[in-house]
Amino acid sequence: MDDNYGKAKVVCGWSWEENKLFELALAVVDEQHPDRWPVVAAMVGGKKSAEDVQRHYVILLDDLQVIESGQLDHKLQGLGDAYNYLQLDSIQSVRWTHEDNKYVLYT
Repeated sequence: MDDNYGKAKVVCGWSWEENKLFELALAVVDEQHPDRWPVVAAMVGGKKSAEDVQRHYVILLDDLQVIESGQLDHKLQGLGDAYNYLQLDSIQSVRWTHEDNKYVLYT
């Protein structure tokens, strides 16, 4: 397992934790709330502006549209052996390691 296992990964300037807080904020702040984006920004931790979270939301909607329209090439390239562990269907499952279990239990 690499040295970064369990550490926050930053994707497009957003850490894993920020993305999870963003998802939670979207779930609890009503779409019609007059101050929706400033409230969501505050819930993300205050490091993102209202404009940042609104832009992140628009990108999320665009991604969802691509996925739902079937335009996404879901075949993962360049992952080598890892690709085999990411393919799931009704008879396959993700290989769960002892290290994964420790990470989930103690984080």
